[in-house]
Amino acid sequence: MKKILFIGLALIVTAAFTSCKSKESNYKKAYEKAKAQEMAQQTTQEAVSVTPVVTPLNPTNTNTEDNTNVRSERLNVLNGGNLKAYNVVCGSFKSADNANNLRNTLVNQGYSAQVAQNPETGMYRVIASSFDDKSSAVSSRNALRSTYPDAWLLYRTY
Repeated sequence: MKKILFIGLALIVTAAFTSCKSKESNYKKAYEKAKAQEMAQQTTQEAVSVTPVVTPLNPTNTNTEDNTNVRSERLNVLNGGNLKAYNVVCGSFKSADNANNLRNTLVNQGYSAQVAQNPETGMYRVIASSFDDKSSAVSSRNALRSTYPDAWLLYRTY
């Protein structure tokens, strides 16, 4: 009797351990299902993708006949001479000390640089050169981009 009981118990334990064993095919099926859902989600996102709208800091940009983008801002001159209508900006800082350091560098390079502040944003603009006409400002900006690749044009409003 003990023999039969022992064999029966051994069969039950063996059946329990083998039935709990996970199979590789189950993992593979779950992986393939997750991949299919991911691909479907990507396809849906691509089909419904929306081009983001980028709102500039200052919405009053002026695009004129030569397609050169010019930002418009009101400025107060802090350091340097007078500003004209079109200005070539080489740097923009929150710190007046940083702006004055770049201005000094530009003056040492032969530019008539000025520091001006936008009263609305509080940003200090370092202006390398200032012109009455846009074409001269574009030429100056293009020449400055070899040293200052982020140089941009600013139209001064009053």
